[in-house]
Amino acid sequence: MTTNGSETLISIQGLEVHYKTGGGLFRAAKNVRAVDGVYLDIAKGETLGLVGESGCGKSTLGRALLRLTEPTGGRVLYNGKDLAHLPASQMREQRKDLQMIFQDPYASLNPRMTVGQIIGEPIKTFKLANGSAVTPRVEDLMETVGLSRRFIKRYPHEFSGGQRQRIGIARALAVDPEFIVADEPISALDVSIQAQIMNLMERLQAEKGLTYLFISHDLRAIRHLSDRVAVMYLGKIVELADGREIYRDPLMPYTRALISAVPVPDPEIESKRERIILRGDVPSPINPPSGCRFHTRCPFAIPDCSSIEPSLAEIKPRHQAACIRISPEHPYIEANAAAGLGVIGK
Repeated sequence: MTTNGSETLISIQGLEVHYKTGGGLFRAAKNVRAVDGVYLDIAKGETLGLVGESGCGKSTLGRALLRLTEPTGGRVLYNGKDLAHLPASQMREQRKDLQMIFQDPYASLNPRMTVGQIIGEPIKTFKLANGSAVTPRVEDLMETVGLSRRFIKRYPHEFSGGQRQRIGIARALAVDPEFIVADEPISALDVSIQAQIMNLMERLQAEKGLTYLFISHDLRAIRHLSDRVAVMYLGKIVELADGREIYRDPLMPYTRALISAVPVPDPEIESKRERIILRGDVPSPINPPSGCRFHTRCPFAIPDCSSIEPSLAEIKPRHQAACIRISPEHPYIEANAAAGLGVIGK
């Protein structure tokens, strides 16, 4: 299988993560549909950006890929193996190839361990080196991510936020993974440090042939790093396209609203831009709307949108969207609405 002409490394097929919550003595538990039938392919060597509002299921999807959160249904294929259904012992061995960079560099590092112990732990766990051979490997990793090997005996509290995130990246790289889920890796950092971490991730990808799922709510970071961008809303993917294409010509009203919120550094251009404000709040994943989940906030919704659930379909070359009011023949929803066109992407 190929993705944009490249070999597919990860194939997500109908992935679901549902939680039971709110149960008690006199109340029945409710089902939270955090991820609800996601289909995505990630090509070898690419960075797939995953963006959406807080609570849309981005981080849950990333964690489910690595079985840090157990999927409720669906499949995650990696080199022909279905990670979602691997026995625990086999999944443990697979983790050498699949690593994660966590969002919070303060909470994701053990404060009682030195940097050398933190980075060296996965090396020992997977028996990649033992005894005195571990230290040189840890020192090389520290220099790879821009940390002096002199810091090897220091503790996490002695480092800045950016330095701690570099430690987290070194820990992820320690076992020579092929695929890394980067879950909001820059959101807790200052803007100047964010650029350094993004540049580091780009360099490491080029040097080591890494594949990233880069999760963020920051569309500027997504634009800088991603080869393709997937837009998520309330547990589902609603648009998928090449990184430049989705910023140049977004098709979904939700995507357009997200992009309109990104500030432009040119004051003259920024003053002329129109910010798209969506009405209403994001519905609860406990009781999501029927049909298109975005129809309760969409300015172009028609009655059929509340009953027909749209599938992700190719509207333009390598550009997919989930909307019953657009099609390859009629890709622009504003024009369709002005012309009074109804269900055309059914």
